[in-house]
Amino acid sequence: MRDWRMLNSKKVLVIVPAYNEEESLERTVDELVSVVPDIDYLVVNDGSKDATEQICLDRGYNHVTLPVNSGLTVGFQTGMKYALRNGYDYALQFDADGQHCPEYMSKMLDLAIAEDADIVIGSRFVNKCKEVSARMLGSRIITVAIKLTTGKRVADPTSGMRMFNRKMIERFANDDSLNPEPESISYLIKKGAKVREVQVEMRERQAGESYLNIPKSIAYMARACISILFVQWFR
Repeated sequence: MRDWRMLNSKKVLVIVPAYNEEESLERTVDELVSVVPDIDYLVVNDGSKDATEQICLDRGYNHVTLPVNSGLTVGFQTGMKYALRNGYDYALQFDADGQHCPEYMSKMLDLAIAEDADIVIGSRFVNKCKEVSARMLGSRIITVAIKLTTGKRVADPTSGMRMFNRKMIERFANDDSLNPEPESISYLIKKGAKVREVQVEMRERQAGESYLNIPKSIAYMARACISILFVQWFR
């Protein structure tokens, strides 16, 4: 595996938002540092009620703990503010549930540098078709909505594995209206952000349960589409 610091002069921070991830966090972080031993990371413990905080303390993980559960947006922004303060050139959003594979990080960084991309998305669907399911139907609809409003196609708008350059770090750290969701990606594309995608494989959640059950998934997709198609016209 590449040595990030020797092969380029870019500082990369992996942001790992975590809420009640005691069953998967240790496996996720240990794999991350095993694959890329010299990578910098920050676990953002979002007011977890389980043993997430204790695991971070026991294992000596670099982490911050929010006093109460504040949601993904606040957790992600906390990581971006940390990246900004500490002079990172790139920040990678990386799930704590074990779905993301750190092997693809170097490919994402290479593309970000080569094409001067503002955002690089780890996409499941650059070279593959979306499976037939209610969740993937929602993803297809969001892809169409982004295409209609920006003229750009984002194959995997709901991917949670995204790399951001310094300019995007500054924007997310300083703009409370932005969030790590498809509607913000669409908005940033409209404002001129250069977005690229890299084909990746993702695993099923390794432990615990997703907060997105079927009703919440439907509400999530509906909210994203309404924001992309209508609300953003007024921003």
